[in-house]
Amino acid sequence: MRCDARRILSRTLKDALARADESLVMKVRTRSAVSAGQEGFTLIELLVVILIIGILAAIAIPALLSQKSKAYDAGAKELARTAEVSAEAYASDHEGSYANLSLAELHKYEPSIPTSKEAAHGGAYLEGEPTVATNTYEITAVAASTGDKFTVARNSNGEVTRTCTSAGTKKDCSGSATGSW
Repeated sequence: MRCDARRILSRTLKDALARADESLVMKVRTRSAVSAGQEGFTLIELLVVILIIGILAAIAIPALLSQKSKAYDAGAKELARTAEVSAEAYASDHEGSYANLSLAELHKYEPSIPTSKEAAHGGAYLEGEPTVATNTYEITAVAASTGDKFTVARNSNGEVTRTCTSAGTKKDCSGSATGSW
């Protein structure tokens, strides 16, 4: 009986070792197939992807930069509108007269209005003192980065006009160098 048990044990061990060898051989074959370049991307495929990303970036970057200048212009328009409301509040307190309206007076009515280019800290600012008469005024806000000027003017009939002048050669005022907003 001992011989039979030894034979069975010997045969079982041989079978187990054979299976382990087959498993090891399969793992080695799989690793060598991956390292031989049978899977993954080729250099040409990677270059095509990089080229496509470059083309998309070339399209997107100028579009994003134009949005930045529009944001600066929107800040100047908002400042001009705020100054207009402050001028009307000033006139309400001074019997309908704009005669002594100044940048300092506008700042008293609305503290967010900067009194100088330096006080704007890179944002929009009012260009000089407002042009005023008894029943008229003209206030100009400048977009800090673009240099575009946005003017609010009230004539003696009470009509308010809003005009803009684009700095340099760019055309942001309704598609032309000057326009209204």
